[in-house]
Amino acid sequence: MDCSMGIEMFGKKDNKEKERGLFNRLRDGLSKTRAGLTERLDSLILGKRKIDEDLLEEIEEILFTSDLGVIASQELIDIVRTGVTRKELDNPEVLKEALKQNIIRFLDVPEPLHTVPPKGHPLVIMVIGVNGVGKTTSIAKAANLYREQGKRVMLVAADTFRAAAIDQLVIWGERIGAEVVKQGHGADPSAVVFDGINAAVARGIDIVLIDTAGRLHTKVNLMDELEKIHRVAARRLPGAPHQVWLVLDATTGQNAISQAEMFHKNLGVTGIILTKLDGTAKGGIVVGISRQIGIPVKYIGIGEKIDDLRPFDAKAFVEAIFTS
Repeated sequence: MDCSMGIEMFGKKDNKEKERGLFNRLRDGLSKTRAGLTERLDSLILGKRKIDEDLLEEIEEILFTSDLGVIASQELIDIVRTGVTRKELDNPEVLKEALKQNIIRFLDVPEPLHTVPPKGHPLVIMVIGVNGVGKTTSIAKAANLYREQGKRVMLVAADTFRAAAIDQLVIWGERIGAEVVKQGHGADPSAVVFDGINAAVARGIDIVLIDTAGRLHTKVNLMDELEKIHRVAARRLPGAPHQVWLVLDATTGQNAISQAEMFHKNLGVTGIILTKLDGTAKGGIVVGISRQIGIPVKYIGIGEKIDDLRPFDAKAFVEAIFTS
């Protein structure tokens, strides 16, 4: 066999093993969600020979209690009910496959239109969320992914309300090789952002990730502070922030939808990071957020390691939940 062909085949095999390993980690991380959704569906469907209204009602209850949200759950049942009426879904196993394919469709949300930086200027990403969702850690993990792509990354410590948040970001920056712009505890967050974008432009940085203070979405003065940061970023670099990422804790279930609605209304969220999926049976909230808010999920957190923040793939996510 030709030597180059052997190396190529070895490379493909190695890539397949890597992909299989990543899928297994995803599947393991979603074990509680799988138990709460698809294993309950399997128990319900097993041995059933026909689809009737009682079965549909039980399926709807499973969908809703798995935190898919009222709207997504109702739409899925309406799709199934229509298929049954038209004789397109004639047995429970076919029905399950229909649910799976439509969940994938619900999760396949297109990227919203957003500005892009002028040529030679950094992409500025503002990261927001309430307290305790894992925002600073998610920023560091996302920065690490960009670093692996060969990008120069800068972290901006605009959470000046907690000295520990600044220190945490500095430690992460040193660990992953990303520059950090900071000021002292209690400094004006908008001033830190202005200085950060200034430095990024001057140093030829590719990606700027802005860490903001965790705040309740219902507190008007705190939301006003985020809007001020948004305005100041745009003043320094037209179009910035080019993306606004909202970090949500999957364990909060339905409450994550109301958080997403409020933040989106005030700041125009362009992407979601959903953390702590490995510790909850409420992973179905991914479907509810995607369908109800229409914002794409960019990353999901399935563990504590630096590489446990994974780019979201709708098909892989659903396969991991539906694969026994």
